[in-house]
Amino acid sequence: MPCLNEEATLARCILKAAASIEKLQLSAEILIADNGSTDQSITIAESLGARVINVEEKGYGNALYAGIKSSRSKYIIMADSDDSYDFSNLDPFIKKLRDGYDLVIGNRFDGGIEEKAMPFLHRYLGNPVLSFLGRLFFKIPIRDFHCGLRGFNRVSILELDLCTPGMEFASEMIVKSALNDYKVTEVPTKLYKDGRSRRPHLNTWRDGWRHLYFLLMHSPKWLFLYPGLLFFMIGLISYGASLIGELHIGNTTLRLNSFVYLSFLIIVGFQSILFYFFSLLRKHFDGNNDDILTEIYHIIINRLYIYVLLGVMIFLGGVYILVNTGTFPGTVPKTINTIQLLKTLLSSIICTSFGIQIIFNSFFLGMISKR
Repeated sequence: MPCLNEEATLARCILKAAASIEKLQLSAEILIADNGSTDQSITIAESLGARVINVEEKGYGNALYAGIKSSRSKYIIMADSDDSYDFSNLDPFIKKLRDGYDLVIGNRFDGGIEEKAMPFLHRYLGNPVLSFLGRLFFKIPIRDFHCGLRGFNRVSILELDLCTPGMEFASEMIVKSALNDYKVTEVPTKLYKDGRSRRPHLNTWRDGWRHLYFLLMHSPKWLFLYPGLLFFMIGLISYGASLIGELHIGNTTLRLNSFVYLSFLIIVGFQSILFYFFSLLRKHFDGNNDDILTEIYHIIINRLYIYVLLGVMIFLGGVYILVNTGTFPGTVPKTINTIQLLKTLLSSIICTSFGIQIIFNSFFLGMISKR
């Protein structure tokens, strides 16, 4: 149990955990990872026979990880020490662990949530949305990503080299388990209103953002590739159609400002796709031995000089459009159509920006591949 000034509820949690250990006839200990309590939490824990370790580095994740490393057991059950989790019903977790699962998550939505036990925003927005994104990004069949009651194989979790210091530790444990093909499942558990007399340590918006940030950082397809392809294709198709003639969407005709936004989508989408390939190469540099990833690496790295030349040709093509169509600065004919002028200028900008991006990114890849 991570602990930071939990004197109001810690004793009840320890006694309930001890009762479960006795009921299930387990060979187990109760470990408190204290994160700098200034109240009577440590005294209470030691008086009830729990082992206490002091964790100097602040943060929920730091406290939990220190507790995991200090544990002496094959399996670990972790839960908050605010008396909100059901320590009397640990049998489903133990059974799943003994069946060979590496990680077992409690599902509070299936087990039941007591009135006022979970804030409205957490229950109907934050948790469902983040859990949905976790399932979407990582194909994990978990509906309650942020349940604090969970069991796991100690050795398996330590092999993940978890590193987040805060509340996002809960997401990191699940995501990295999925990325390493661990057996992950969930069991129903009930959530009760906590017994604290103070505000919880969880900060709704800050910690929610940190969870989302972590999910995106470990899903480059959803962060870079899919948005990049969407922007690029919408911009390219719409802009290409506008070059042929007026483009009508419903009752709307695309005007000057629309061409600027479309060219912006094309450029941003292209750069986002390049970022995705950078993320793949980073995995290779980090020691990922996936055969497809290795093949992609060699295809790209061994042909960088070709990509530089390609970038130069595209850049010169953009300059050619600018110079040879009467749109070079200072040479614009007074009779030229304004819309046609803008289309030509934007076409030149798109080509020159593509060329520059390809050239610079190719050299950059060459530099990092020589490290």
